Amino acid sequence: MNRRAFVAGVGAVFAAPRVAGAQQAGKIYRVGLLLPIPAPVAGVMPAIIVPGFLSGMRDRGWVEHQNFVLDVRYADNRLERLPELAAEFVRAKVDIIVAMGTPAAIAAKQATATIPVIFGHVADPVASGLVTNLARPGGNITGVSTYLPEVFGKGLELLKEALPRIELVAITRDPENEAQRLADANADIVAKSHRIRLYRIDVRHVGDYEAAFDAARKQRANAVLVSPQLPFPRHIADFALSHRLPTMTMISAPNAQVGQLLIYGPRYDEQVHRVAGYVDRILKGARPVDLPIEQPTRFDLVINLKTAKALGVTIPPSLLARADQIIE
Repeated sequence: MNRRAFVAGVGAVFAAPRVAGAQQAGKIYRVGLLLPIPAPVAGVMPAIIVPGFLSGMRDRGWVEHQNFVLDVRYADNRLERLPELAAEFVRAKVDIIVAMGTPAAIAAKQATATIPVIFGHVADPVASGLVTNLARPGGNITGVSTYLPEVFGKGLELLKEALPRIELVAITRDPENEAQRLADANADIVAKSHRIRLYRIDVRHVGDYEAAFDAARKQRANAVLVSPQLPFPRHIADFALSHRLPTMTMISAPNAQVGQLLIYGPRYDEQVHRVAGYVDRILKGARPVDLPIEQPTRFDLVINLKTAKALGVTIPPSLLARADQIIE
């Protein structure tokens, strides 16, 4: 499987954020968690974020309501709400802001230059303008990068290997995300080398996916590759099966593996756990400027044979042999 060692380095010296310094005995720290998604409801994959983060904090000796409290704000998939929610954290004088997803991270960065900001599930923090350098992020912001543009191309290669006869692949995309544009460029190169035509469908919100699958079917796409830039609904597999479209998603999570034919990407729960590690270090006195951006070290390939059978698809044995997990 594809592996990436995270980038290491030491940041230049900037003014220390206000949490920097020795952890204060007896203090109850307030952590703000900014999420673009709705509050947890059945069927939405990223509902793992809050329990995953709390688990990561517990593993590092933090006890909620004893030495820290978690204040969660949900944007309900309305990205325009993120700046105001971030501003609310600033007014509340939280000790640290955790922002999941590129839009949330940008909103948090724009809201404060002093409160430490830790981000997760950001595809390319340099291309997104969050930092200028992975090894030396600078200022008050650092965190975990989820993807690099070439990973999207790798997903397209795996889809072609699973379905050698595909000619047209529909790709959902966030047109306003700079990292998505870089991923698109990489996908174009891979598609050309494998003689695949791409049909891109703009998806700005979770509610757009049903129309996206309708469009893919009307264009007679052979498969759908779902961008990781936006959260997707758990019933995305229903769309795929009802339209008989083999579908691949680019994020691996315990309750995301619900019917897609293929999944390739970093483990979402591991990413959230690593974000908690950054928060732990910041609250114990580290400075964001001294913490390099971490990149994924593991990409899982999951193959769903139940879905393959439902679609009448036979996965090549060579690909099955490389799978990290097979769902039967």
